Amino acid sequence: MRSGLSGAPVRVRIMTAAHFNPAHMLSFDLETTGTNPLSARIVTSAMVRIRGSQVEDVELLADPGVEIPEQASAVHGITTEYAREHGKPHDEVLAETIRAIRQGWEEGATLVVFNAPYDLTVLRSQDPSFTVDGPVIDPLLLDRHFDQYRKGKRTLGAVCEHYEVALDNAHEATADAIAAARVAWKIAREHPELTQMSADELMLNQSTWYYEQQSSLAEYFRSKGRDANVNTSWPLQ
Repeated sequence: MRSGLSGAPVRVRIMTAAHFNPAHMLSFDLETTGTNPLSARIVTSAMVRIRGSQVEDVELLADPGVEIPEQASAVHGITTEYAREHGKPHDEVLAETIRAIRQGWEEGATLVVFNAPYDLTVLRSQDPSFTVDGPVIDPLLLDRHFDQYRKGKRTLGAVCEHYEVALDNAHEATADAIAAARVAWKIAREHPELTQMSADELMLNQSTWYYEQQSSLAEYFRSKGRDANVNTSWPLQ
C-alpha cells in the first residue's frame, strides 16, 4: 500500500567514514493523514535520541491543515478536532522535525526509520529542500534481507514479536520509534557486519537490497496479473 514510482536504487553519498553505532541512534517515526507519502501530511512526529544508556524522546503534534480521514484516525487515534485544538502548525512541526534529523546527523547519529521510503518521502514531499545527508538504518528492509523466507507479516508489530522486542502502544509515534530502534539493535547484534561497513557502504547496500526486494515483488505481481508498479528507490521514493 505504500508504493510509488519505479526507479533504480538511490545512491546517497554520505561523504563520511563513520560506521553504524547501535549505541548512537536517532529513531524517527511519523503518524500521518494517509498511506500515500506523496500526499500525506504529518499528524505526529517522534524523535528518540539514543546515546549509550541515555534516551531522550520528543513527540510533536501537528494540525495537518486538512481533515484527518477516519481510516487514519482509527489507526493512530488522533482526530481532526483534537489536532486542530492541540497541534502546532503543520509547517512548524515539519521544520522542527527536519532540523532535528539534520542535527542528529551532524552529531554522528544514525537515523533509524522503519520503512524509510514512506516517512522520508513524506518529509521530502512536504519540503522539497529535504535531502538525506547522513546514514539511515531501515529495520524493515534489513529484516527482509537477512530473513527473506520467513512467513508472515512484516508490520512493526510482527517484526517486534519475532525479535522479542516490546511494542507498548502500536501506532503511537514515540512507541513505534523506540521499538524500531530496539529492532535495529537486535539485528546489528545478529549481523555485526552492519557495524563494520562505512556509512557509504551501508547506504549503498541497503539501496541495492531494497531494489532487489521490490523488483522481486513486482515480478510476483506480474505473475499474478496484478499491477506491478512498485517503488524501487530507497531511502526516498
